[in-house]
Parts: sequence; C-alpha cells; structure tokens
Amino acid sequence: MRDPEAPDHFAATPDDAPVVVSSLRGSFPWSVLAERHPALIRKVRDAFPYGPERRHALDALLENCVDGVVEPLAEPAADRGRWDAWGGREYYGRSWFDLPFLWSESYFYRKLLEAVGYFEPGPWQGIDPFRPFKLAELDTPETDEELAALDDLARRPDDEQEEALLHGSLWGNRADLGFGLASTGGAAAAAPQLVADDADLLRSLFTGGTLCLIADNAGRELIPDLLLVDHLLRHGRVERAVLHVKPYPYYVSDATAADVLDALRRLTAAKGAAGEAGNRLWAALSAGRLTVRTHPFACGPLPYAELPDDLRREFAAADVTVLKGDLNYRRLIGDRLHPATTPFTVATASFPGAVAALRTLKSDVVVGLDPAVEAALDAAEDHRWRTGGTHALIQARRG
Repeated sequence: MRDPEAPDHFAATPDDAPVVVSSLRGSFPWSVLAERHPALIRKVRDAFPYGPERRHALDALLENCVDGVVEPLAEPAADRGRWDAWGGREYYGRSWFDLPFLWSESYFYRKLLEAVGYFEPGPWQGIDPFRPFKLAELDTPETDEELAALDDLARRPDDEQEEALLHGSLWGNRADLGFGLASTGGAAAAAPQLVADDADLLRSLFTGGTLCLIADNAGRELIPDLLLVDHLLRHGRVERAVLHVKPYPYYVSDATAADVLDALRRLTAAKGAAGEAGNRLWAALSAGRLTVRTHPFACGPLPYAELPDDLRREFAAADVTVLKGDLNYRRLIGDRLHPATTPFTVATASFPGAVAALRTLKSDVVVGLDPAVEAALDAAEDHRWRTGGTHALIQARRG
C-alpha cells in the first residue's frame, strides 16, 4: 500500500547528470560519512547524561555507520513506511557509502534520533539532541554585536536596509558582513565572495504577495532570516510570509519551530531596533501575516523535483519561494553533478513558481556560473571554493 506522505509527483524528464555518492575515498561526501558523522555521535553522547540503553544505541550506530550496512527503522516507528517508500526498500542491506549521498546523510540523522529515543515514549522523547549547540550560538557577544548593528542600519534608506538584510540572510552566521554593508560600500563589499549574484532579480520578485522562505539553520542564521522577513512585511514588499522549518531535529543545526521561538525570544529581549523587530514579528505571527509551517518532506532524502502535491501547489501560488542554505540547494538541484555552467533556470525547471537560492557553498553541487568565473575559481583555489563556505551565491528565476 502506498504511503500517503510519499511524493506523488516526479520530474517529467530524466536527468543524466550523476548523483553525488560517497564511495570515493577522500572526497567531500566520503569525509562526511566517515569522519563527521562519527564525530557528531561522540559529541551528542557527551552532551547529555544518557543512560546505558541510549549510550549503547549510540555506540552501535557509530560502528554501523562506518563499517555496517543500512538497517530499517525499528518496527514500531510511525514513519517506517514513509522511509521505506522514500527508497529504503532499495537501500537496506547496502553500505552507507554506496548510496546517494543525500539519502545516506538524511537517513543517518533519522537513525541518530532513533538512537537517542527522540520518538519513543520515555524521558528522552522530544528532547532535541542538538539543542545545546543551537542555544550556545544565540548567547554570544557576536550575536549582541550583530543585533546592536541594527540601530545604525535602521537609519539608512529602506532599499539599503533591504540590501544589507538580504546579504545578512545569505551569509548566515557571518551576518555581520551583511549588517556592515551599510558602512562598507553596499553589495560591492561582498562581491569578491559571490560566485553568482541575482539579487536585483530576487528583489524584483517581492511584489506585495506571499513569500515562502524555506529556512536552513537555527541560531545566528535564523535571526537574519527573521529580520529580512520583518523588513519585507513592514515595508509592504510582501503581504504574507510562510517560514518553512523542519518538523524535528535534523542536520545538527536545521531550524525547527522551537528554534524559531528561541530566536524570537532572543530578539524581543534585545534593546533598540532588534527588539522592535522581534515585537513586530511576534505580532505578525499572532495576526497570521507570518506563519510557521512544517511538513514531513522537509526531512526527506529526496530532491525538490519530487515535491508532494500539497507543497507543489503552495510554492506555485507564492510570489517567490526562497531556499536557504546548502542542503536546500542540493535538493533543489537534485544533488547531481551538473556542469557548473548549467543555467540555473534549466537545473530548477521542475520547481513550481518563482524560486531563489541564498547559499554559502559547502558541497560540490553548483550550477549557474559564468564559465570565466568557474575557471578563475578553479585556477585560484582548485575545488576548495565549492566546499569551504567562503563563497556564496544568490540565484533566482521567475516562475
């Protein structure tokens, strides 16, 4: 029987670009599975006083994700059928490294939640294993400085504020680069790190209707996202904003509804312009002009070409859907190794409606580059520019 949450729309045409896998030893995807995931398990194990049962489960996952094969979720899991439909039936019993990178990486986080008892009745049910790391980001002097910078930014013309806040959202926890634009020469200050810049096109898509913003990280990245939303709502650039977040903890720092509340409380507790923005956002949520939305597909291991019909209709009806971060970009492009010069409009043709990506580069997948830009980057940095988080892009297309 088909799982009702499984996607029922597939891309109309096949794609010959190779899917990213993790089997090449020493590659970036290989390092994530072989090095990052075991380190994360150890970090989570040390962050909580888990009892023997949970510690044993974490140790077993540590061994399995490096040397074992992919195993199904425990039979009582409510979402087992969904993961079966999302590819598990094909992938169970195979090495983590031989599967599509997007699938194996996503499933690892679901197995990690199983190991810590996130979904099971008991004392650890609903406890976010990444929460200490998220909260630590909010309570830093750097966050205080970034919020204080809003007072100066608020005195600038509206279009300069929008430009700065857009770049603040782009760079995430390097948000000071965005707020600093007001005094360092505007977008030109960030230009050397931008491999593609469709900011003018994106801003032209804010036409007073609905914005869907698919969030990425919590903490110091989510705050600039919220500040951008506040500006767009306040100045009538959009009438309504829908903030899509994850339904449960995912990829360490991905934002959930609880993380949105933490960020809002951090803003409302601040002084000056930051506190005013927090109060406006709180009121916008209460009035329904800002909505927080979750969907099972948000934690799925599938590309956006396979959006379920309800999300497809929602994004098609929006004036623009903005996708934040590297994972959302990978899903938008299908986590495939297209030539970097493949037009963004071609690589995203299956996405309904107008779409834009705000992304710092932290994986190999990229499209929409000018050939001269790609050649110059490869000559200067080999392929490190693709994965180091030092470069970024703003890409957009009309519906």
